[in-house]
Amino acid sequence: MLQDTQTIRYYQRLSDALVEMWNRGYRNDELRLYLDGYLAALRHSNALEPYLIHRLEEEATRFLYDPFNFETPQPEPESGYY
Repeated sequence: MLQDTQTIRYYQRLSDALVEMWNRGYRNDELRLYLDGYLAALRHSNALEPYLIHRLEEEATRFLYDPFNFETPQPEPESGYY
């Protein structure tokens, strides 16, 4: 679980970007490449401590491989009442 506020902000941006990319047609291999690049940029920028980046990577990977995060909501069936 992430507790550092800056790390949580990065996680939120990253998860939002992954869902947006999924909705635009990108799939798991491409999303993984995006995640790897995002984490590499954080490492090179020294924006976070290395242990926080590692925790962020664990949480983001868990998010990426959870199929419920990328499901499309099904429309509600019409009830027939007008």
